[in-house]
Amino acid sequence: GATARAAADLVGVNRHTATLYFSKLREIIAWQVEAETPFFSGEIELDESYFGGQRKGKRGRGAAGKTIVFGLLKRGSKVYTLIVPDTKKSTLEPIIRQSVKPDSLVYTDGYKSYDVLDVSEFHHYRINHSERFVEGKINHINGIENFWNQAKRHMRRFNGIPKDQFNLFLKECEWRFNYRPTQNLYK
Repeated sequence: GATARAAADLVGVNRHTATLYFSKLREIIAWQVEAETPFFSGEIELDESYFGGQRKGKRGRGAAGKTIVFGLLKRGSKVYTLIVPDTKKSTLEPIIRQSVKPDSLVYTDGYKSYDVLDVSEFHHYRINHSERFVEGKINHINGIENFWNQAKRHMRRFNGIPKDQFNLFLKECEWRFNYRPTQNLYK
């Protein structure tokens, strides 16, 4: 969880050496996470989030210069993320169909791209964020929102991540989330 510069100071090596080792570790983590790509069933939360980019101008959906990440979370279990070019129905639907077993309970926000799930083989429940974040004890997407919060907080410490390295940092966040608590990461 430390930056390469902090780790280099602790160990007594050049920061470029630490950066190289951290990069290699992230490549191994990304490879391992992709090899374990889950096929979800049961209660699944779906959401998209926007990372990076400029703060000026338009914010939220459609903000310029942001990386769009789509995430699936099985409640009480693992998360899976994917960098997507856009959040259109034609982009998200194939990912959902390949990753989620039919007859699963799928929870989303009110975004229009999820309309296709209303007439699909999934049991679709929507959360209207403008009214409330939770309806009852089970109708929410707080799990995936929690992951987005943790990932952004972790990446913020690096003060900018090159776009070509972003997937490695994202997969590291996914790995940290899937194998929490911290004692499990070392195994």
